[in-house]
Amino acid sequence: MIDLYQSQRAMRNMRRAALQRGVIAILDVGTSKIACLVLQFDGPEEPREDGLGSLAGQSQFRVIGAATTRSRGVRFGEIETIGETERAIRTAVQAAQKMAQTRVDHVIATFSGARPRSYGLAGEVELTDGQVTEHDIARALAACELPDFGAGREVLHAQPVNFAIDHRTGLNDPRGHVGNRLAVDMHLLTIDARVVQNLLYCINRCDLEIAGLASSAYVSGLSSLVEDEQELGAACIDLGGGSTGISIFYKKHMIFADSVRLGGDHVTSDISKGLQISMAMAERIKTIHGGVHATGMDDREMIEIGADSGDWEKDRRQISRTELIGIMRPRVEEILEEARAMLDAAGFDQLPSQQIVLTGGASQVPGLDMLATRILGQNVRFGRPLRVRGLPQAATGPAFSSAVGLCLFAANPQDEWWDFEIPAERYPVRSLRRAMKWFRDNW
Repeated sequence: MIDLYQSQRAMRNMRRAALQRGVIAILDVGTSKIACLVLQFDGPEEPREDGLGSLAGQSQFRVIGAATTRSRGVRFGEIETIGETERAIRTAVQAAQKMAQTRVDHVIATFSGARPRSYGLAGEVELTDGQVTEHDIARALAACELPDFGAGREVLHAQPVNFAIDHRTGLNDPRGHVGNRLAVDMHLLTIDARVVQNLLYCINRCDLEIAGLASSAYVSGLSSLVEDEQELGAACIDLGGGSTGISIFYKKHMIFADSVRLGGDHVTSDISKGLQISMAMAERIKTIHGGVHATGMDDREMIEIGADSGDWEKDRRQISRTELIGIMRPRVEEILEEARAMLDAAGFDQLPSQQIVLTGGASQVPGLDMLATRILGQNVRFGRPLRVRGLPQAATGPAFSSAVGLCLFAANPQDEWWDFEIPAERYPVRSLRRAMKWFRDNW
């Protein structure tokens, strides 16, 4: 655990240093695209009253550079071909730097996939002075016994989501409160270590320093859910190209995250195989004519399929839109049903509000709202990322939810376990010295 604690604190310190210099880059490594945003920070804000990010500080920012490129070498949100992904990252970062007319040395990255798993931990300590200090919070966090989440998995997020003093619970920031016992509930998110190791290796080969990591499911929820939804309980389903991220928020904290290893690219692949056309042509047909809800008019709407086989008859085929919908709908239903099963397993139906927000590039399929309502429930809406200063119009769609959410994560971070000075003699019971070895190896 010492390795984890020190490496995450080092990244937080690096992020603070980059923010003081005024410029930092945001990197969203997805299966369909790689997006890079260059942020310019104007200075610190006053701390918020609810305690979110109060220790790390908050900053006002604006986007001064933005670029996207086609993702290569990434499958299921995980890097498979390092060389191709490195070139794609270089292309996106250089284009964003050119637009911003400045050089960036530090990036904060987000990624999907990596098989995230959530754990709920609890710790409790006696208050020595009768009033809660940061040292008491650190002792309470250190009292949480870590689960045995297995070899090859590492901790990505460790956020305190609720504090209780004696019989008073629901506190976001207990500092200064008076009582006898302090209890904390912490949400721990673990991921496959090899996925992040490959990502760090790619970023380091691009002559960039990593100043932070975040789960795509987490940051998509930050940008797509409004404040009331985060407070009362809501789920964000980020329909990406290679995977679908699922996160649940309650009391303005993420309490669960998972992913489905299916996405929009699998729909494209089904069209390509069903119609025996190239992936590029299948993506074009899906974008222009796709849908998941057939009507009587779709039998008469014919779609011309062009190809380059040299056979005139085969190259000038036509299909009805109903046939296309018949190919797309089963895969979309499968993705939504997998997401529904994960929400049920997480106890989502126990939350006061059961709002579900669909976002991501694959959520723009026509007719998805009716299909999602039938499978997921009545409280379903489409989400777009919050507006941030300087963001180009082309980057305001659902496909950029994770990129915009990562901007909010960089500027307004929530307190995490490594933001507190944990006493050396009070490290958690279960040793994680092996746990973040890849972090140490990549510095």
